[in-house]
Amino acid sequence: MSDFPSPTGQPTIELFGLPIMEPMVTFTDLSITIVCLYAFLSLRKKAFPGVIHRYMRYYFLIMALATFLGGVLGHAFQYAVGIEWKLPGWLISMIAVMAIERASIFQAQPFFSNRFGCVLEWFNVVELISFAVITFITLNFFFIKVHSAYGLGLVVLPLHIIMFRKTGHPMHLVFVRTVLFAGLSAVFYTLEIGIHVWFNHLDVAHTIMAISMYFFYRGTLLLDPSIPMKLLKKPLSYSETGTAILGLR
Repeated sequence: MSDFPSPTGQPTIELFGLPIMEPMVTFTDLSITIVCLYAFLSLRKKAFPGVIHRYMRYYFLIMALATFLGGVLGHAFQYAVGIEWKLPGWLISMIAVMAIERASIFQAQPFFSNRFGCVLEWFNVVELISFAVITFITLNFFFIKVHSAYGLGLVVLPLHIIMFRKTGHPMHLVFVRTVLFAGLSAVFYTLEIGIHVWFNHLDVAHTIMAISMYFFYRGTLLLDPSIPMKLLKKPLSYSETGTAILGLR
């Protein structure tokens, strides 16, 4: 099916007479969808109370939608709809990252002053809007990567490091390790490290993301919003926040 060459060089196949571009990339993208749907349905069934669990359920549901659209419109049928139809999956994935950021922010708020907590909440909205506008204008996936790196690496990761150091609860360690593991997907994607034409750098990145989603789900099962309030002695100051992140206390 050389009539529809893919950007990655992965051969197009025909399924029931319908051309499918980048079939393995599509499959690995949809594997993320499956894991996220499983996590969302499982968490909804357990019905954990509180805004933090609600944001984590949003995270899995929205990411499931984003990766479904990414797999179908951004890969399988890109030849029919055009590159601009990558945008829905990209932009929706940014909303998902915002959801996990807010879950972490709300959970960490007891450790900070009300003012600092409000700053984190508002900046969470501003950075989403800013990156969404830039991505819409440029149609460049680079800004999706930057947004994800910021959200996970500079918000979720340090907040869970702080909470782990203050509480010692394993749920925070699960989130820390999962964020670090998820970062490998960006390495494989950026350096275009693949195993084979049928399992290229996108497939590797998607597989790492699917595994990461499962461990985010496992971490969410351990998530107890009451722990910070039980163990908190006093809110961290700005200087203490940076010190805790660096591990100097």
